Amino acid sequence: MELSAFIDRWRPSTLRSLGSSLAPGLASTLIVGLAATYLSDHYHAPPVIFALLLGMALNQLSTESRYAPGINVSARTLLRISVALLGLRITFGQIGNLGWSTAVMVIVTVPLTIAFGWAAARSMKLDGRYGVLSGGAVGICGASAAMAIAVAWPRKDSERDTVVVIACITTYSTIAMVLYPALLSHLHLDPLQTGRFLGGSIHDVAQVVAAGYASSPQAGDSATIVKLMRVTMLLPVVLIITLIAARGMEARDPAQKKVVLLPGFLIVFVVLAALNGFALVAKPVATVLTEVSRWLLVISVAALGMKTSLREMMAVGTTAIALIAAETVFLALLVLSWITLVG
Repeated sequence: MELSAFIDRWRPSTLRSLGSSLAPGLASTLIVGLAATYLSDHYHAPPVIFALLLGMALNQLSTESRYAPGINVSARTLLRISVALLGLRITFGQIGNLGWSTAVMVIVTVPLTIAFGWAAARSMKLDGRYGVLSGGAVGICGASAAMAIAVAWPRKDSERDTVVVIACITTYSTIAMVLYPALLSHLHLDPLQTGRFLGGSIHDVAQVVAAGYASSPQAGDSATIVKLMRVTMLLPVVLIITLIAARGMEARDPAQKKVVLLPGFLIVFVVLAALNGFALVAKPVATVLTEVSRWLLVISVAALGMKTSLREMMAVGTTAIALIAAETVFLALLVLSWITLVG
């Protein structure tokens, strides 16, 4: 019976029917992604913020049966592929280049930022899981982390909250890109320390690179490596969150035994990181797939925007937005304290 169902699923007629149902929605998110990238290139702003705004302007499409299936696939399946391909950005040599102090700094600051987000959310009368979502996005790698955590720990209004977090993260990251180098010039940090701070405190990779190389080539190199070290924290964080979510699901429904403790996209992330770490992936291939990951992320954000209305975002309230600002300041102070006090 299961074999028959499997064969039926992969029949050419079934695949054609599936493709026809998904094509309009997928095409719409791709077009928005292309438009967002065009605007990003011309106005020098992150493409995810344009994808988000353009997607929200087309929110009505997600309510139409012709577009909804493809938009849902973009928001979920393409998102998982994008996160999985992030593993190709990691090499073992990146950690060794900056010493164990930097590695320990990343290992300490990421969970502390998430813990701060959870505690601050509870004190602000918000759902603690929203604090974990926003704290993980601030502490790890911005939009990619927010979307991965939302997949690992789904909850009511997950998509709306994820959109809010991405919008705030991108805005604060852009502000930090401009503000942090100016502030650091008054602290008399050397280029290596400057790069460690920028890579350890700014949310998105693009802004880290821009801020780092605006300071100096050495600061840019070190900032990029520290940022990629933070990306490696995506694996253990999402795994732990998945285990917590699975335990909570089993507590609510003991009869439910089938719980995916390690999502498929996370397994692929680990495999690709290991292959790339041992230099088993050709550099041109890794470069192409990394670019594919970036494109898929933009398309996924566009799909999320389409599924979220401005009215729903406003329902989150200023308290939730203020929480992300507090997490951003907390991370910056934590990293600066580590660099100046620990070294």
